[in-house]
Amino acid sequence: MMTSFMQSVTQCMNYALQVGALQPIQFHSEAVQTHEMDFQVCWIPALSAKADGLPTGFPGGPHNPDVNPFLPPDPTLTIGRLGDYHHAVLNKFPVCEHHLVIPRVEYADQRSPLQYEDFLALSLLLTEYGGLGFFNGGPQAGASQHHLHVQWLPEDSSNASLLPFVRDLDPDLEHQPQQHKHWAFSHAFVYVGPPSDPHEYARELYHCYQRLCQRLSLKIDDDGFMTPCNLLIHQGWLLVVPRSQNQFNDISLNALSFAGVIYVREKEHIQLVKEQGVLQVLQAVAT
Repeated sequence: MMTSFMQSVTQCMNYALQVGALQPIQFHSEAVQTHEMDFQVCWIPALSAKADGLPTGFPGGPHNPDVNPFLPPDPTLTIGRLGDYHHAVLNKFPVCEHHLVIPRVEYADQRSPLQYEDFLALSLLLTEYGGLGFFNGGPQAGASQHHLHVQWLPEDSSNASLLPFVRDLDPDLEHQPQQHKHWAFSHAFVYVGPPSDPHEYARELYHCYQRLCQRLSLKIDDDGFMTPCNLLIHQGWLLVVPRSQNQFNDISLNALSFAGVIYVREKEHIQLVKEQGVLQVLQAVAT
């Protein structure tokens, strides 16, 4: 069933490109290395502050709380249901082929805590295809839409990855929080170990997410909103990073920044990241 699902993703992508509904992001990247960790700083010319009319939802573009592109999602970009509670939708502004947005069918605010069903939607993809699942928990964590959604990127050597950052961590310490020795900001990794059953994987991820939220003092406020944070899942590793702000010197950072890829609006921002130090830039927006 999931094989036919991915065939549907490809067919939908090809048609959406043909009719102009899909607008892949064009960028120029430059490698930045620190402590033997490789980052890519990607300049997106279309994000330039000099460019007029950036559409809502474009990474780094304006946020419009009155626009909800997921209720309902664009039929040209919609593959179909992913589980009982989510749609699978092509990201209108993909950073790579098969970049999926996975919004809830029923509305919930992006600042809400994730639930088991959100992890199940991701697990259906992760157990079958691998890849990277991620979540931007509200505007301060890099979210550009207010309707709750997670996202998925396929496995590819050019895509964002947690693997360079877990090399010194121990997968034998399963379900035990670990920290990267060079990350001087609040965060926690945990190795779950991906089983073949998506429901089991989702339950384990959800329980680990709850424990990491408690460990990192992520709280639910009186409105039901969680402290801003980013979450990433890749090859059994789960990472949670609390956030204090969205930007550093006009550079917006989302979950992918903590997986080695930083997108910038201006070409000179590449040099700024180099001068400031990539870990210092991440620390400035974390807690």
